[in-house]
Amino acid sequence: MPRVDVPVTSITRTGTAPATEVNGDATNGHTMTNNGATWITVRNSGTTVARVVSAEYANTVDGQIIPPKTWSIPTSSTRYIGPFPVRLFGTTLLLDVDNAELKLSAYTLPIVT
Repeated sequence: MPRVDVPVTSITRTGTAPATEVNGDATNGHTMTNNGATWITVRNSGTTVARVVSAEYANTVDGQIIPPKTWSIPTSSTRYIGPFPVRLFGTTLLLDVDNAELKLSAYTLPIVT
């Protein structure tokens, strides 16, 4: 199956409602659009063990794959993670979770010039 999309909610000056959480999919992983000003909120709904979320790097170094960046999310806790520079993670961010107890949501700030 394809990766599960995590919709990205844009923050605006008029106010933004909380993004809808997506249940973690440890089998297929997740994907989301990344503009370099994007971050994720990861909530561990479990009460017994810390869980892990990881983001894959978009590039290689001398042909070698760079191991994913990982974060441990303590039990019953939420972490805000990001931003994800496009030069490192690409315009499509690939996320993996180790358990469905992790709930994901994503936000971005508009690029203001």
